[in-house]
Amino acid sequence: QVRLVESGGGLVQPGGSLRLSCAASGVTFSTYDMSWYRQAPEKERELVARISTRGSTDYTDSVKGRFTISRDSAKKLVFLQMNSLKPEDTGVYYCKADRRFLTYWGQGTQVTVSS
Repeated sequence: QVRLVESGGGLVQPGGSLRLSCAASGVTFSTYDMSWYRQAPEKERELVARISTRGSTDYTDSVKGRFTISRDSAKKLVFLQMNSLKPEDTGVYYCKADRRFLTYWGQGTQVTVSS
């Protein structure tokens, strides 16, 4: 059974940092591209960052220079380091694993940036 479990969310003040983790099980982790998405209230889910099986990364423009995605294939973990957080970064953050014809999602972790 495939499971993706996110952790690390919470309440943080503007300018603060959080590190999200996603633990994968039931998949051959090294063969999946991994991504972080987020969904703000009343908005569509959007791609935040993506890391390929080879370690190449992409970010949405609004987080470039502030967020860093990384993966530990041996431990089946993917991380999202979020610095200089802004109120507009608030939302539920989801981990996604995908490869050709297969996509899996985690349940999400809430991130709230507020003073």
